[in-house]
Amino acid sequence: MATATPASLAAVKPLIDAIADLGSTGQFAGALLIAKDGAPLFMDAFGLASRSPDVPNRTDTKFNLGSMDKMFTAVATMQLVEQGRLSLDGRISDYWPDYPNQGVAAKVTIHQLLVHTSGMGDCFEGDFFTTPKDQLRTLQGYLPLFVHEPLQFQPGARFAYSNEGYIVLGLIIEKVTGQSYWDYVKQNVFRPSEMSHTGAYELDTQVPNRAIGYTTLDAQGNETGTLADNTPLMPIKGTPAGGGYSTVEDLLRFSSALLSYRLLSPESTELLLAGKVEVTEGSQYAYGFFDRTIAGQRVVGHSGGAPGVCNFIDMYLDAGYAVVVLSNTDQGCLPVLESLRQHPFATGG
Repeated sequence: MATATPASLAAVKPLIDAIADLGSTGQFAGALLIAKDGAPLFMDAFGLASRSPDVPNRTDTKFNLGSMDKMFTAVATMQLVEQGRLSLDGRISDYWPDYPNQGVAAKVTIHQLLVHTSGMGDCFEGDFFTTPKDQLRTLQGYLPLFVHEPLQFQPGARFAYSNEGYIVLGLIIEKVTGQSYWDYVKQNVFRPSEMSHTGAYELDTQVPNRAIGYTTLDAQGNETGTLADNTPLMPIKGTPAGGGYSTVEDLLRFSSALLSYRLLSPESTELLLAGKVEVTEGSQYAYGFFDRTIAGQRVVGHSGGAPGVCNFIDMYLDAGYAVVVLSNTDQGCLPVLESLRQHPFATGG
């Protein structure tokens, strides 16, 4: 990685002090990294990766990413578009002729899957919690949870965040490449980015230095008042929609590889990151990334949230900063996000 300059470090000193205070007072548990032009300015970890026995979080601890995996899926999809093996206007049926729901397959495009306008819903609810875990070790095992359900709306009509759509994208990647989704992403996204601590990591296998998520929520999202291990609520293995693991340094490597065009051409990278569907005022969804305007600055990235998971990566395209925050508590990243929004480089000061 590049080396930080004293001037760059001084520019973020107020934010560093605020974050250190959050960690020392127990308001933030996790790991974080702040970088400028690919060079780390500050990296630290706070709180516990495990509470039984007590094991502290470290800067190289692997955290559950939640929906941040969607960035990898979108990059992989755009690589196949560049190669002419997929088309953004192509439909599911073009690449998966025997998709079990022909009515859906004939309507939904790759573009609509990427930007959450397909009309598909969320597979991480309802029957997800009662489905045998072994069934969900493969992407194909998720299909029975939703494949025969009708679309919620006509494709392209509006934005509705869809984990099912990204499961389908992962399966299309498998159909087109003949590889498992994770093998393809490891070879074509993680390896070129030098991400050696990122992967699917099945929850019932021993993985060194992996954080356990802690939550006070139940499967329906209700507050229980009791802090518990989130493992029963999580996918048994990471998916194209979320649930993989990574570290703050690996995610900085991913950001650097993406923005230096080691994963996609400049033209495809800009297409990937350019907002396409309005989510809220000042925020659009691109292909697997949010494209936001914050205090006049363009910021791209993605968050990840679930019981015991709270993460985000913000890449300030104009200012050259990147901020990665990974937390293993319900809302652990939010105090850091609030501090970040008040900092001069985030507010144009």
